[in-house]
Amino acid sequence: MNRKSVWIKADEGRWDDRKGRITTGLESGVDYVLVDANDVEKVRELGDIKVAAFAHDEKSAADIIVVGKGSEGDGAKPLPPDFSGSFDIITATRLKGKGLKVAGYVVIRNKQYEEFAAEMAGACDYIITVGTDWKVIPLENLIAGLHDKDVQIISGVRTSEEAKLSLETMEHGSDGVLLDTDDPSEIKKTVGMAERAGVESLELGAATITKVEQVGMGDRVCVDTCNLMTSGEGMLVGSQSCGLFLVNSEADDSPYVASRPFRVNAGAVHAYVLVGEKTKYLCELEAGDEVAIVNAAGEQRKGIVGRVKIERRPLMLIEADLNGKTVKTIVQNAETIKLVSKGGKPIAVTDLKAGDEVLVKFEEIGRHFGMKVEETIIEK
Repeated sequence: MNRKSVWIKADEGRWDDRKGRITTGLESGVDYVLVDANDVEKVRELGDIKVAAFAHDEKSAADIIVVGKGSEGDGAKPLPPDFSGSFDIITATRLKGKGLKVAGYVVIRNKQYEEFAAEMAGACDYIITVGTDWKVIPLENLIAGLHDKDVQIISGVRTSEEAKLSLETMEHGSDGVLLDTDDPSEIKKTVGMAERAGVESLELGAATITKVEQVGMGDRVCVDTCNLMTSGEGMLVGSQSCGLFLVNSEADDSPYVASRPFRVNAGAVHAYVLVGEKTKYLCELEAGDEVAIVNAAGEQRKGIVGRVKIERRPLMLIEADLNGKTVKTIVQNAETIKLVSKGGKPIAVTDLKAGDEVLVKFEEIGRHFGMKVEETIIEK
């Protein structure tokens, strides 16, 4: 799952003020901090984060060199007739030719600046566009005009609402946002929106339970994440890669054990679990790995594995029918392990019976080493 990026603009004002903005960004999980060239090392002292800096030569220690501030391209004055051969484009081309990551910075005041931004994008890895009174239409035009180009569009915004609009414009939206605010809540909201934006929802179907059967002792996997989940939210797990059951987190209260909203008691060691666009075996997961957290609506977000516990426990086989296809999974035989019903409500596996409907992600294409492949694969 490749979420869209959030950049924090911190190139103006007193350092102490900018430091607070940068620190909040670090704590909130922003991807880049944008500063002037002489502040790069100051930012690195605050934490491990990628730094973009306004500079014009390859001596900069920044991860991304940003070209455009203080020149005609930033919208400070009207564009001259021969602007297509401007210093900014020449500089960006030279820096990128040296193997550096380069971003172009353009304040869009009118159609001419929009056209220049599109032209400059051809020389950059990123194009940062900051609107004035005219925002949505230029962004739509740039998204349409650059969709087949190897450049990421970063849209300047001041609030989380503006960020939401930018990230959703023309369905695809910008590839990220440059946020200009000192408000900690706006920074946190924007990062949360970026985590969800650009991540496609999964199609989950209702499968009808056909068999619930105890199968004896085996090794099962508990996945403890660094994320808190809610009821109806969990992981997609199954014995066949073509059919993954939504296994509920332990977020629900139980008379047997305390709520553990960070945990999914996922299933037997052999089972597949969805990780981004791939699958892994549950027994392969380890601390620091990414895993998909999914809710009953199919909305997904990235989770980080904090710990994996493999223990010997009594197991049960669950089989279900989805459009004439049989899908299976094996989970621990305990009241705290739950699947998610068609209506989005958790249902304990110990209460399952034939005829119940649970949510499953089904796909016709098989997988090889976790990746989708067009070949005949039979899993029973």
